[in-house]
Amino acid sequence: MRIIFMGTPDFSVPVLDALVEAGHEIAAVYSQPPRPAGRGKKDRPTPVHARAAALGLEVRHPVSLKGDAEQQDFAALNADVAVVVAYGLILPQPVLDAPAQGCLNIHASLLPRWRGAAPIHRAVMAGDAKTGICIMQMEAGLDTGPVLLRDATAIGAEETTAQLHDRLSEMGAGLIVEALTHLPDLVPEVQPNEGVIYAEKIDKAEAQIDWTRPAADVDRKIRGLSPFPGAWCEIEGQRVKLLLSKLAEGQGTPGEVLDDALTVACGAGAVQLLRLQRAGKSAQDPDVFLRGFPVQKGSRL
Repeated sequence: MRIIFMGTPDFSVPVLDALVEAGHEIAAVYSQPPRPAGRGKKDRPTPVHARAAALGLEVRHPVSLKGDAEQQDFAALNADVAVVVAYGLILPQPVLDAPAQGCLNIHASLLPRWRGAAPIHRAVMAGDAKTGICIMQMEAGLDTGPVLLRDATAIGAEETTAQLHDRLSEMGAGLIVEALTHLPDLVPEVQPNEGVIYAEKIDKAEAQIDWTRPAADVDRKIRGLSPFPGAWCEIEGQRVKLLLSKLAEGQGTPGEVLDDALTVACGAGAVQLLRLQRAGKSAQDPDVFLRGFPVQKGSRL
C-alpha cells in the first residue's frame, strides 16, 4: 500500500520500521519540526525524522496542517492510507479525508479507556491490570473513532511507564501491519459511551510524592512517571527523582526512612526506593546513591 506515515517520538519509530519491512511504499513521513535541544540548543530532528532520513524517506515537518497549501500538498501524495502514531498535531477534516482509505491511528490503550495524551502513564498510575493497543479509524473527535483491531496485555506489578512504553510500541508495530493486511475485511467497532476516561497530559506539578498516600498509590506514581517527568521528593533539602520502587513491609510516620535500604513509610504501608537520581547526576541504584549521599534511618523525606 502507498502510505503516509505521521509520528514524532521514539514510540513511533518501530512502527515506521515495521511498515518498511512489510514492503509498503512510504509516500512521505510527517513529523514535528526540529526543536532546540542539548547544551548548544541546536535544532534537533525528532526520532521519527532521524529514522526516516536514515531510510532515505521524504520528511515533512509543517508547524500546522490547517493551511490550504499544506492540505493540498498532503492530498497530492495520493496515499491509500495514512498511519498516525503519536504525531502531535490535530488533523483537520480535509487531511483525514485525503487518503483513499482514511487515516488509521495507533493508540496505546484499550479504548474508550484512556483517550488522550498520556494513556501509558495514566494506566500505570491508576493501577490498571491490563492495557493494550487499538488500531482506530480516525475522525474529528479526540480518539473517538471506531476500532478496527485491538490487542491486550497485562501490566506487570513492578513495570514502569518506560518498560510498558517499549512493549506497546512493538505491539503497535505488529498490529498495524496485521490491520493493513486484512483492512478490507475488518469490521469497525463503534466505541461505547460507557467507560470513557481521558488521559490528561502529565503536569509536572503532580510529580511530587505525597507520603501520606497509601504505599500502593505512591509506588504506582513512581513507576507511572518513570522516566519522565519523574516523581520526586526532597531528601536533605535536595530534590531527588524517584524512578523505580516496589511495595515493602514496614510502617511509620509518612516519609520516614525505616532502614538502611531506603524503605520509606507511607500513609499505609511502605515502599522501597530502587532507582534514584540527583540533579546533575545519573540514575543510581540505592547502594550507589547512599555511598555518595547518605540517608540515615529515621530521617524524613
